[in-house]
Amino acid sequence: MKLHVTPMTSIVTEALVALRNLKRNKNRTTIALVTVACGLIAYMLAGGFIEWIFHGMREGAIRSQLGHIQIVRPGYFERGIADPYNFLLKGNAEELTQIGKLPDVRGVSERLSFSGLISFGESTASFIGEGIQPKQEGVISDAVYIRTGANLESNNQRAVLLGEGLAKNIGVKIGDNIIMLATANNGAPNAIEVKVSGTFYTASKEYDDNALRLPIDLARKLMRVEGATVWVLLLHKTSQTDSMVNALRKSLSEVEFKIVPWIDLADFYKKTITLFGKQISLIKLIIAFLIVLTISNTQTMSVLERTTEIGTMMAIGSRRSAILRLFMLEGLMLGIIGGAVGLCLGYGLATVLSFIGIPMPPPPGMEVGFTAEILVTPTLMVDAFSLALITTLLASVMPAVKASRLNTVDALRCNQ
Repeated sequence: MKLHVTPMTSIVTEALVALRNLKRNKNRTTIALVTVACGLIAYMLAGGFIEWIFHGMREGAIRSQLGHIQIVRPGYFERGIADPYNFLLKGNAEELTQIGKLPDVRGVSERLSFSGLISFGESTASFIGEGIQPKQEGVISDAVYIRTGANLESNNQRAVLLGEGLAKNIGVKIGDNIIMLATANNGAPNAIEVKVSGTFYTASKEYDDNALRLPIDLARKLMRVEGATVWVLLLHKTSQTDSMVNALRKSLSEVEFKIVPWIDLADFYKKTITLFGKQISLIKLIIAFLIVLTISNTQTMSVLERTTEIGTMMAIGSRRSAILRLFMLEGLMLGIIGGAVGLCLGYGLATVLSFIGIPMPPPPGMEVGFTAEILVTPTLMVDAFSLALITTLLASVMPAVKASRLNTVDALRCNQ
């Protein structure tokens, strides 16, 4: 009876032989595995730290200024900053109510953006203002932190919330009355007196140095308008942004509304991703070089020690392709085992460090430090494991080719 060997059986057998060969020199194999594992741990920790920075910046921008989606009049971001009155959305519109009922929408709010001057005593400063709905913004802007005083509570409250940098610039305290001056819709200057209810801070110092918030009804009175310049949506998850944008673009008129995802407004975030992306790519390149160097040296030493064995295999009928495949499988096994060990240790170490927290100094221009974490995402883990497999395979190519091209007679005479 003839035994039928399937290709799958042959591959499994060759893999077992490759694994057995790795056990023949345990010290050298251990060094190779430690190199692969340590490389992956370093990559995961560095990549996880940067991923946490990205996550913090993204969520901070979304939950303090941008929301997940903004709905404006077409042309507002191109021309509306200079002429906002011609790009107003209707107040309490039916579309806004319908959007708020969508299952993926956590909160929706109207905002009225404007600018002007504030005066306190002899101090005067320019500002960028937002008329907001305090109750709705309590859900959307949960990354706007109150430094002193109290947050705004109702639409008709005669109070203002100042960015802490702006408050310091004009020297106001909680309870002080300030004068706000702006150009109204009819082109005439208009002023109101309001009480400072509190100061706030966000992840953006530039925003805190120039921004203030007041109830939207009071902002409408100051600007002598009805409506809002933007509707801001907060979703349950950032990952739902694209699907919600597509759904809104299908349901709302393109003539009346423009749907803008947060990423289109986060210019600083996109530049930061580009910068840190280049840095993590450099780290990845260095780790790959070290792994290739170590595995290539390990495989080359293995070929030299097993030259006579390779000659014997070819003498009894083994194809050169089988020799090539055997050494490639040995390299692949190093990548799989070292990668698995590196993933487990890297994830465990990242979890421990995140639980303990990494104290960080205040960023430039800020007064408060923060506690960093390491965010290991599934994408990062796949990328790290792919790095182990690709580098070990590449490192095995030259030694495997060298082994498969040995002359049979010369290989048999080696060490004799």
